[in-house]
Amino acid sequence: MNSIALLYFPLFMALAATSDLLTMKISNRLVLALVAGFLVLALVINLPLQQFMMHIAAGLVVLAVAFSFFAFGWVGGGDAKLAAATSLWLGFGMTLPYLVYAALMGGALTLGLLLLRRYPLPGMLAKVAWVDRLHDKKTGIPYGIALAAAGLVTYADTTIFQLLIQ
Repeated sequence: MNSIALLYFPLFMALAATSDLLTMKISNRLVLALVAGFLVLALVINLPLQQFMMHIAAGLVVLAVAFSFFAFGWVGGGDAKLAAATSLWLGFGMTLPYLVYAALMGGALTLGLLLLRRYPLPGMLAKVAWVDRLHDKKTGIPYGIALAAAGLVTYADTTIFQLLIQ
């Protein structure tokens, strides 16, 4: 049981990154599965009420900030929801490191894509729809990749992870 619980978050982070890479979308169902997974797991591991509420608060704070960024057009809606659901899992203690990692990884991803978009795609790659879309200068940046990677980097330091490996 602990193995499944331990892998739930990383699995959904990988799915979010893959989805954003291939489709430039992060589905509401995936985000809801992350939220539901946290709620079930918090009950199963008997997360203390105070810690549970702090995790909820972390998710809500990030949701509020991320949606204001979405309103300004700075991030996509899926990215905003993914960041909030990830912060729910991480809690306040790991949310700031998560956001720093996400910013650094997202910056590297953005710079890398902008650089690659300056050069034409080789013929075979241009025929692959998601590669062609990713290469298009009018397309945004699949920031969900950076958000998911940052979530994976910080996960092992969370209360949830530590309780699961005991």
